[in-house]
Amino acid sequence: MTYVYCKKIIENKSYESVEDMQLKLDVFLLNNRITQENYNELTGMLNEE
Repeated sequence: MTYVYCKKIIENKSYESVEDMQLKLDVFLLNNRITQENYNELTGMLNEE
């Protein structure tokens, strides 16, 4: 579920800054809220923007 929300936020550019969103993705990964594959995909999407 966290992955779905993060993906929507990134697609809609509903985050304060890239650095802020990247930090949130890092925390979600460290707490096993998203998988490594999800993290890689979301980070790639974030860096494309």
